[in-house]
Amino acid sequence: MGKSLKIYIALLLLIFIGIIAFDSSRPKPVDWTPTYSVKDKIPLGLYVFDNEIGGLLKQKIEKLSVTPYEYLESQYNYDTLVENYTIKGTFLNIGEYSKIDNQSVREICYFVSRGNTAFISAKVLPNELLDSLKLKMDSELKFSDSIFNWTANPRLGATKYNLMEGIGNNYFSRMDPRSTTILGYQSGDSIRPNFIKVDYLGGEFYLHTQPTAFSNFHLLKKNHREYASKVLSYIPEGTVFWFIKDQDGTVISNSPMRYILSQPALKWAWYIFIIGMIVFILFNAKRKQRIVPILAPLSNTTLDFTKSIGNLYYQEGDHDNIINKKIVYFLEKIRNEYLIDTNRLDDDFINKLHHKSGKNLTDIKEAVILINTHRKSPHISIEEDLIQINNAIEKLI
Repeated sequence: MGKSLKIYIALLLLIFIGIIAFDSSRPKPVDWTPTYSVKDKIPLGLYVFDNEIGGLLKQKIEKLSVTPYEYLESQYNYDTLVENYTIKGTFLNIGEYSKIDNQSVREICYFVSRGNTAFISAKVLPNELLDSLKLKMDSELKFSDSIFNWTANPRLGATKYNLMEGIGNNYFSRMDPRSTTILGYQSGDSIRPNFIKVDYLGGEFYLHTQPTAFSNFHLLKKNHREYASKVLSYIPEGTVFWFIKDQDGTVISNSPMRYILSQPALKWAWYIFIIGMIVFILFNAKRKQRIVPILAPLSNTTLDFTKSIGNLYYQEGDHDNIINKKIVYFLEKIRNEYLIDTNRLDDDFINKLHHKSGKNLTDIKEAVILINTHRKSPHISIEEDLIQINNAIEKLI
């Protein structure tokens, strides 16, 4: 193990130890995520409400983990003599934003029209529902630091409850006075209705815009439980069908890293490990070896020898010998490369060499004529003959 590697490992260990020490000494931050999950014990969960619902509501509670449409449609009797639901009671939904789909909204409206009730508490209600009930919601332009909530019925008391944590600033800005009754208000810069009852054919809708009243934090804070109890007191007798799809804690990530990433200390340890490995790879990915020396290629001694012999013949003026060796070399190359018989340098030889080599036919004829002329010539060759034959052969090599 190299010295640099030991240094990297030591630095990573020191960083890990420092993070663990720092994380263990600081207070765990409060998670204010508005999950409204019945399994969450964080401030804006519904764990306390789920456990105390028997005290807040005396009715029978049935939890629904499917869409309202799936459940209610399965409880409808299509017999022409009945054509009604086999159940009676109140549909209940509490969440940051109502996640009821349009098909379910229409089914809930039909359920209510058959003499039942729906209680929905959410900061934002489905547009499909608002349109059906002729309602409109708006938000306060200026969010007040002090928002009080209370019920309108004097028999429930005139106490105002300051529900600041997780509060919303939405309210009902338009209602049909013929079918709507205001049951509660909120006050910031002005007084706005935030809890209403809407008569819908044979039943009623109870709509509330402050779901934080039912969260863990407010059910355990001072007298805020009273406000939740007052709001829920409007739910009539009968079975309560509590819609908790996506709020029952059954949605679990499929990632194998879900637990590590859910814990701040483990998450940061994992990130630092990944960063450390990347740094380690970048600094150690270089090839570690000695410089390879540059070696000069071996000289071609055969070529040098040939040049020396050629220079010797040339200096001696033995042009005939040089021409003969040039011709022998040329014909040997023709035999080896193109497999052509060189015993007879005639027209057949010329055509075969032209087709196989692709060389110019005129250049081939010129070289063959010069070779045949030299072989038949009785006189001694001069320097000009050597140059002429050499140039003709070089064109074909």
